[in-house]
Amino acid sequence: MLGLTALCLGEPRLGPGSALTALVDPGHPWHVAVWQVRTPRVVLGALAGAALGVSGLLLQDVLRNPIAGPELLGVSSGAAVVTATVVVLGLGVPVVVLPYAALAGALVAGALVLLAIGRTRAPDHVALVGAAVSAACGGLVVAVVGLGTQGDVVSLFRYLLGSLAARGWTHVEAVAPWLVVGITLAALLSRRVEALTLGDEVAVGLGVPVVRTRVAAVAVAAVLAAAVASVCGPVAFVALLSPHLARRICGSVSTRRVFWSVPVVGAALLMSADLVSRLVLYPVELPVGVATTLVGVPSLVLVLRGRAPELAGSR
Repeated sequence: MLGLTALCLGEPRLGPGSALTALVDPGHPWHVAVWQVRTPRVVLGALAGAALGVSGLLLQDVLRNPIAGPELLGVSSGAAVVTATVVVLGLGVPVVVLPYAALAGALVAGALVLLAIGRTRAPDHVALVGAAVSAACGGLVVAVVGLGTQGDVVSLFRYLLGSLAARGWTHVEAVAPWLVVGITLAALLSRRVEALTLGDEVAVGLGVPVVRTRVAAVAVAAVLAAAVASVCGPVAFVALLSPHLARRICGSVSTRRVFWSVPVVGAALLMSADLVSRLVLYPVELPVGVATTLVGVPSLVLVLRGRAPELAGSR
């Protein structure tokens, strides 16, 4: 339903029947608009939302921290630094190669946060360290943007807020393999990640290699977030909220039980936010990251209030 609604929106607005006909009929006058412009946006939004959801699930469960997410661990900001540098300095990196470069930035930023927090998993400590790394990355992005032209500033502004606008099949083809492989690896890790949620000692007793599993899960989460950030920008709060919503829907906190619900929720969240960003000030379009932030901040406050006793116990 969300995808069909997105196919109908734009200039011209189409009815559901006309949008579907234009999608499958190459001779339809609006086939190019629907197939080349609107459909890639829908597919990219679904893939990116699913990937961010899985990334958030891995980080929250493997770190046993309900507010862990790529945006709070500096992962998305690290990817943004590299992407901004490539764009502003005109390094000529092809779109298909950009996820590799963004991944390097994401892994460096994520590694800095993990090294800084050490063995503590206190949510406020992790959030503060992640915010510090994210702020440092934000400063680097501003410095890089200052080197660019006015045209670079406009395009980077939309990128840094997160956007699905003006994305085509080239962008989908660039990130789809990363997202498919990343989600598959995450599924393979889900049993071990669930063991870590019981505590390191219990996980060791179950035969789970704790350090290797934690490093692998963080690396997979970084890959997923970096791939999304390389083409959509650092879209905030989808990774953070999707696991919490999936747990409420499924009535379970088990990693394996909620695993396949999380990407569905993440895709629905990002696609819904994209529709809101297109409609709220129509015909002016807001970056999708604005919509996710406006929804994400109060939702995060509610999550933290609802889990206050648990968070206090994790210190």
